Amino acid sequence: MDPEVSLLLQCPLGGLPEKQVRAELSPAYDRRPLPGGDKAITAIWESRLQAQPWLFNAPKFRLHSATLAPTGSPGPQLLLRLGLTSYQDFLGTNWASSAAWLRQQGATDWGDKQAYLADPLGVGAALATADDFLVFLRRSGQVAEAPGLVDVPGGHPEPQALCPGDSPLHKDLPGELVVHELFSSVLQEICDEVNVPPLTLSQPLLLGIACNETSAGRASAEFYVQCSLTSEQVRKHYMSGGPEAHESTGIIFVEKQSMQRLQETEMWAELCPSAKGAIFLYNRVQGSST
Repeated sequence: MDPEVSLLLQCPLGGLPEKQVRAELSPAYDRRPLPGGDKAITAIWESRLQAQPWLFNAPKFRLHSATLAPTGSPGPQLLLRLGLTSYQDFLGTNWASSAAWLRQQGATDWGDKQAYLADPLGVGAALATADDFLVFLRRSGQVAEAPGLVDVPGGHPEPQALCPGDSPLHKDLPGELVVHELFSSVLQEICDEVNVPPLTLSQPLLLGIACNETSAGRASAEFYVQCSLTSEQVRKHYMSGGPEAHESTGIIFVEKQSMQRLQETEMWAELCPSAKGAIFLYNRVQGSST
C-alpha cells in the first residue's frame, strides 16, 4: 500500500452496479460536535474566506460507515450509512491543523477516530477508453486541493441535487435517490472534467471506498467507467474544453496493462491520494476481470 491512502472497503470482483447498493441517512451518522464547541470551525472558515473570497459553503454527504452483505446474500450487497456535513466543516476538521488530535480524541471519546470529522464523501473514476487506456488529469495550480498533481476524474455527490437549499434534512433525502446521485455524480464529473458526451459512458461499477490519509481519512467512492471512445478521441474532446476545464491543465493516458506496476514508476509520486486509491481498487476489483 501507500501511507497516503487506505482502503475502507473493497467490493466483490467486477464491482457493484447501482441496484446492488443502498443508503441509509440519519442524523445519528452526522459528525459529533467538537469537544470545545464548533466555534473553531467558524473561525477557520472566516479566515479562509478572507484569503479566498471565492470559496462557498455547500452541504455534502458524510460517510459514517459501509457494510458488505455476506457472500451469496440476496438483495443489495452494500449498505452505506450516511449523514450530512458541509465544505465549511471539512475545512474546519479534516483540513484543520488539529485533525490528528481530533482523530485521537474521537477514538477516546466515542471509539471512532472519525467521530469529530466532517468526512464528506467524494467520488472518483477509473475511466477506461475503447483502446484500453485509463484517463488521468493534471490538476490546475489554482485548485484548493492537490494543485499540480495527477488525479482521476472525480468530485462529490451533492445533496442539493436532490433537495435544493443550503440546509437539506435527512428525512428529505430518500436512500434510493441518494444512491442514484452517488452513481450519477461520477458520470457528471467525467463529462464536466474530460468533456466527453454522456452517451459514450457505461453505467458505473463501484469498486470500493478509499480513504485519503493526508486529509485525516476522508473517504471517496471509486468507480470503474468504460468509455466507447478511443484515447485520441477522448483527447480531442478534452482539448476543446468543458464546463470544468479550468480545474486541470492536461490529460494523461496510461495503458490498463501498466496499472499493476504503476506504483513502481515515477508517475506514482505525482498522483494525489484519491487517484492512488482508485488504482489500488481498480487493480484488486476490476483489473483482473478485464
